[in-house]
Amino acid sequence: MTGTFDRYVGHMVDIIYLDRENKLTQRRISVLSADPDGLTAYCWKRRAPRLFKNENVLAVMPVRRRTS
Repeated sequence: MTGTFDRYVGHMVDIIYLDRENKLTQRRISVLSADPDGLTAYCWKRRAPRLFKNENVLAVMPVRRRTS
């Protein structure tokens, strides 16, 4: 996926990501910062900050919060 992820900074999103071993993985992340090379985010699956390369992010879906 090409482009910038600036619009997701401060938001929680679900991503489909190609990991180091070329396996598809789905992650729920809170985006902390974005730059042309990648995004820094808190990964809820690993419960730790992670760096995701832009070129390996295949899809992004904003997480909608319930309003009740």
